[in-house]
Amino acid sequence: MAQRQRQKEQDCLKRRQNFDPVEENLTQEQVALEASRCLSCKNARCKQGCPVNIDIPSFIKEIKENNLDKAGEIIRQSSMLPSVCGRVCPQEKQCEGNCILGIKGESVAIGALERYVGDNTQPKPVSITPNGKKVAIVGSGCAGMSAAADLRAAGFEVSIFEALHELGGVLRYGIPPFRLPRTVLDREIESLKNIGVKFYKNVIVGKSITIKQLQEEGYSAIFICSGAGLPKMMNIKGENLNGVYSANEFLTRVNLMHAQDKDTPTPLKIGKSAAIIGGGNVAMDAARTAVRVGYEKVYIFYRRTEKELPARLEEIRHAKEEGIEFKFLHAPIEIEGDNGWVKSMKFEIMELGEPDSSGRQRPVGTGKFVDFELDSVIVSLGTGPNPIIQRSCENDKIDLNTDNKGYIIINEKGETSVESVYAGGDVAPLGPSTAINAMGAGKRAAKAIIEALA
Repeated sequence: MAQRQRQKEQDCLKRRQNFDPVEENLTQEQVALEASRCLSCKNARCKQGCPVNIDIPSFIKEIKENNLDKAGEIIRQSSMLPSVCGRVCPQEKQCEGNCILGIKGESVAIGALERYVGDNTQPKPVSITPNGKKVAIVGSGCAGMSAAADLRAAGFEVSIFEALHELGGVLRYGIPPFRLPRTVLDREIESLKNIGVKFYKNVIVGKSITIKQLQEEGYSAIFICSGAGLPKMMNIKGENLNGVYSANEFLTRVNLMHAQDKDTPTPLKIGKSAAIIGGGNVAMDAARTAVRVGYEKVYIFYRRTEKELPARLEEIRHAKEEGIEFKFLHAPIEIEGDNGWVKSMKFEIMELGEPDSSGRQRPVGTGKFVDFELDSVIVSLGTGPNPIIQRSCENDKIDLNTDNKGYIIINEKGETSVESVYAGGDVAPLGPSTAINAMGAGKRAAKAIIEALA
């Protein structure tokens, strides 16, 4: 059996200077070799590991037989975003993590095959019979686009309302172009426009227009998938100093507003050194972006050890290759400033104690402290739901139930406490926050809407 094929990567020193894609697609020859490794299991564990149940053995079988267009059709029966998901999904925890070859060796590179198919095939034209009903979708990220595709195919007039001035949600503002090229995202959005999905930018549902007003405008159903863009901060002294950013703000300003450019209306003040607080994929994105915008030294501070890092192994490897320095068992204590700007930061050295509710060993302070001179601090400790929609519903006497953290409560179909209002994705999570899980939420809500309004 052939060895697992590797995608060619841009030189680590060179890629520190640009936002070009780090990885190239597999070559045609590599794709054929990688597809040949698939065992075509009858009880396909890889498919079971996919949140949207892509028929992985079937699409790989078509690759083996050189039927690339057919492979694309099979994938798009479950996922409208193969080029996106092939790049950003945590395959090692999902489809590839369930591949039987991975038990004693290396799993099939399912993500690499999916992105190759997505990049080299086009969606098959669909015949749409209008049913005269309208659906409003709040948010143009993975969940919104996935729901839009299924609803439009079922004959609904679909309108997507996006709060920002560009489409794509977190795929646009949160994921850097060296991981997800904008040409890829634009192509996926264009495919939805081609089937008649309407997009409206700069519309903040809850401010520009309310759920009640959408109902009054004749939308038969509303799907809220506005994400979770409210950053969680450290709540320590000095956090209000200039030079302290949430990862959400930092990435949005660079990815969407090009704040690293000198002629931008809202520039970043780039210093010599930056600290990223956190250890997830967003922390890796923020750190690798900080390198590219010009920080000479970039640290990632994490209060546990490398073993507990939640980020993808590939992201951690890329960060190390790009010169980012990891400081494990460091917990933030205080940010010190000079003339209103970040000057340094104090950390307590930690050690691991007994497991906490997550099953990981709890970090315990040792009473030893260290200081680092810094110009910027980027906080990547997760996000929560923005309460704009929920508060506007309260003002309109609409009883949209939320939990104590502000997430919209839904059932297994994506239904909320309000009739004909559905929710999904990060604003109403039923699982981990990933692109493919958000897509699954969109498909789930679309199915429920179609069943309810058929």
